[in-house]
Amino acid sequence: MALSNKVEDCIEWEEEAKEKDFYFKRSEERKMGEESDYEPMEDEEDNRSMDKGPKFAVVTLQDTDEVMVAASDWLSTDKKQCYWPPFKSTEKYLEAVKNNLGPSTEEKPWEMLNVIFHAEYDTYEDAVNNQVEQRALKYGLVLYKVVTLKESNELTVIPATWLNEEKTQCHWPPFKSPEKCTEAVKNRLEPPVTVEKQWETLNIQVHMECATYKQAMEKQKSLKEQKERFFFKSPLFSVPASTLPQIPPHDTAIPLCGVRGVLDPIPSTSWPKGLSIDFTMASQGIKRKRDQEPSSSIKSLLTTDMEIMLKAKQIMKRVTDNLVHTIIMQGDIISKINKMNNVSRKKATIGIFGKSGEGKSSLLSAVLGEKDLLPSGCFGACTTFVIQVEANLTDSNYIAEIHLVSKEDWEKELKDLFTVLSEMRTSDSEEDMNDDLVEVAEEKITALYGADADKKTLEEFKNDKKYAEIETFLSNSKDNKKTISKSDVSEFANDISCYILSSQSSPGGWYWPLVKSVTIKIPDCRELLEHIVLVDIPGTGDCNKIRDDLWKPKLRDCSSVWIVSDVKRAVTDKDPWGILKHCVEKLGPGGECKCINFICTKTDDINPAAYIRAEWLTIDHNLEDKDQKKVCILHRNDHAKTRVKEKFENSEIKKRFSNVFLQVFTVSSNAFFDTSLNLERIETEIPKLQDDLRTLNQNINRELTRDYVNEAKGVLSLIQSVQLDTDKKTAETKDKIYTELEKNLKKALKELDSHFDTIYNDLEQRLSNGVKESVQLCVDSTKAMISPNIDKRGFHKILQALCKNGGCYWSKNWDVILDLNKQLTRHMHEYINEYFNLIFPVTGTTGKSVQEQIDKFSIIQNDSASPGSPILHHIQNFIKTEETKLKASLKRDVVDAKKQIYSSIQITIKKEMSSCYEEAAAVTGTGSMKKRQELLITTVDKMKHNMFKKAKTEVLKKFEKLKLYIKDALESELKRSMKLSLSQTSKIKLMDVSKEIEQLERLSEQLSN
Repeated sequence: MALSNKVEDCIEWEEEAKEKDFYFKRSEERKMGEESDYEPMEDEEDNRSMDKGPKFAVVTLQDTDEVMVAASDWLSTDKKQCYWPPFKSTEKYLEAVKNNLGPSTEEKPWEMLNVIFHAEYDTYEDAVNNQVEQRALKYGLVLYKVVTLKESNELTVIPATWLNEEKTQCHWPPFKSPEKCTEAVKNRLEPPVTVEKQWETLNIQVHMECATYKQAMEKQKSLKEQKERFFFKSPLFSVPASTLPQIPPHDTAIPLCGVRGVLDPIPSTSWPKGLSIDFTMASQGIKRKRDQEPSSSIKSLLTTDMEIMLKAKQIMKRVTDNLVHTIIMQGDIISKINKMNNVSRKKATIGIFGKSGEGKSSLLSAVLGEKDLLPSGCFGACTTFVIQVEANLTDSNYIAEIHLVSKEDWEKELKDLFTVLSEMRTSDSEEDMNDDLVEVAEEKITALYGADADKKTLEEFKNDKKYAEIETFLSNSKDNKKTISKSDVSEFANDISCYILSSQSSPGGWYWPLVKSVTIKIPDCRELLEHIVLVDIPGTGDCNKIRDDLWKPKLRDCSSVWIVSDVKRAVTDKDPWGILKHCVEKLGPGGECKCINFICTKTDDINPAAYIRAEWLTIDHNLEDKDQKKVCILHRNDHAKTRVKEKFENSEIKKRFSNVFLQVFTVSSNAFFDTSLNLERIETEIPKLQDDLRTLNQNINRELTRDYVNEAKGVLSLIQSVQLDTDKKTAETKDKIYTELEKNLKKALKELDSHFDTIYNDLEQRLSNGVKESVQLCVDSTKAMISPNIDKRGFHKILQALCKNGGCYWSKNWDVILDLNKQLTRHMHEYINEYFNLIFPVTGTTGKSVQEQIDKFSIIQNDSASPGSPILHHIQNFIKTEETKLKASLKRDVVDAKKQIYSSIQITIKKEMSSCYEEAAAVTGTGSMKKRQELLITTVDKMKHNMFKKAKTEVLKKFEKLKLYIKDALESELKRSMKLSLSQTSKIKLMDVSKEIEQLERLSEQLSN
């Protein structure tokens, strides 16, 4: 078994290190110029009192922040300054240190540098050892591991280089002497080093990863104490390694020791004994067996991407290790390598639409592979808050993070609810009542406080014991949040049910009226949800602005939506289509939706005899009943798919989306778990939905892998360009390259500016037409909405609720949706929708998009002033990778910016109308509905010219802001990259990374294929 020849696991340590890590505190002190209070390790005590032989000091050069070994005689008396030799050659520098060469003033003078002193040693080897550990601390490297030798169950410390790449075995030296073994570990002896005896290969379990030997010994001691505590509590004679914190095989992002305490939660949990670990799930934690495995093509793709990412990271770790061990290195370069492992990318959001009873909870439980994972009815039962489901990537528990309304906000809402009930009791006319608002008020009060609570007045209610209990509950909720974490799925479902469910037969003690949002984290679903979050998009009948502000922005973030409807009503039921129609602008031109999945549920719920008669089916009556049922199910499924697709293609919704992709699924969650229902698993179509999620997850993984490999190539090209930077001629070449790149940057920015100006002018023209039509039609549009020619029973309360909620009202069952702000902005949006899809497409190319202009931008030209120059080749490669990374980031920013630009019209109108809404909501007494109507119509007429011009101005201002942001980012970031690539001058020769560049090129080709 081949031994890994590198120091393993270079990880990004910065975020958690800000709170706990030793090195971070030291580096912050160094930035402020404070003297380090670094304590030498126990085995490296200072022998300054001894006066024989040369000594060697480990110091940090403050101007370059590099950890170096120097001769002790070079240090000033206070050890805050150090003479430094003028040699460019590594060999001469090392010779000067080893020979304790005295500072000379002949020829080139020695520099006097400010330093931070760490420790002093009698031997050069000990000093170098400490230098490596100091650099490991600084750059987040792992040099030592705390492991259990499985055969002897012994807890020990070993160098990271003794492990195989899978981290399941290690090499062990053949020394009989414990002292020799200890010295081999401390000095990180490379195996095998003896000819007489071969090193053993032992099975091990890794527990901790550390930067220094001292850290590793401290962690070993803590683990031993933990192990002994288990021993005394247990009747067993020995404690298995699995009782201790463990690190899984393969490369995963595990924090260094010193960042986390030994008893703190470890991001990846223990592997059960005898469990076979799928490589694609290597960093997932306990891998529970799934009922449905991914299709082979998707599984092989995922494995390939993970293997490519792993190999690329191994290459970069080897490079980083060599840099830390052998050279003085510019901090910018090594910092870039470290930051590559800390990429943060927004997760893809899938919005789920559907009323209560449509089977959303069962659907999600089936897709995630566990029956009754989510309480039945948790989606849609309480339509006032957002529920989102994502992967738990830290441990194997089921977690719910429940965000509650504040005590003050609940008091205000409670007052409004009792006002609705009070007005209902005192009203002389049914016209003044709105059944939805009354029903919502009764539901919320009785669900939380119990039966008959809604029969009291607010003053009577405040004296109730239950009122005080809820007040205390909200007051004691830290940060208005409650977290539930359980390892057992049944316990988890039981514990969260009172926050997301309700029961009319058993009112009281259901907390959903207090909930703003719930995030549910599911373990062992990395392959489905690592980069994805599923969000239930509720309707809201209580007109609560706090909750509206939470769920409505989620629409714009949806890259895909699932419309969930009972198969029997999928085509005829107006609700799912009405929901989609109302949200289309937030999903399409104002959002980033690429795909709509229409999911017909409960396909197993069918009466075969009735269906055969209704559809005039000819069927073999010799078939068993269950086979007849299967034929009917599959026939209805095909029929439903065809009709749903036809309805979508002929709908207004289709016209609003740009290149949207519709898929129709006919699923049976029951049959997925119950094989007696006589449907094959693939016929339930749950596996198809799982593959749909895997594919999306895989695409994001592929993108992240490609970005990592490309950035790695760029960084290595930068290192290689420094490698070639050796003479005066090179400096002249660099000056030419810099001048040329600067010229190209100015030219490219000018061209980009011209394209933006064209878009701006076209957009301005369309907005002007929209403003003109809006001014002409806005009064009539307002009258049509707030003075409808329909049965006005209860409309008084609807209009009041609309005003209270800033111009918007959604009925509880989605059947009445009124949005005056949207109505007022309709004409402006109609004039820009088509053009908006051209300049801001979610997918594909249009020839006019902002994203395409960013793609075309480049400062690398083929007609270079220095053709054939090796250094030019590497500098251009670095610049190209920096351009690619920057442009990808900017294109993601463009998608976010276009949402703000599009929504700014409606936001501006709502803001202009806000004082009118407040005034109208406060109107009471006889004839209040007519007064509200007149006030709204008069205000719209009075403000129409100024209001719509402001909306237009806001759109253009935000577009101009986007242009300036893109130009500034391109200019500043590329100038920084140019400066970095062209100013790197190494006094000491760097390592040759040409071989590593070739390896990354091959990985890049694999990704392309």
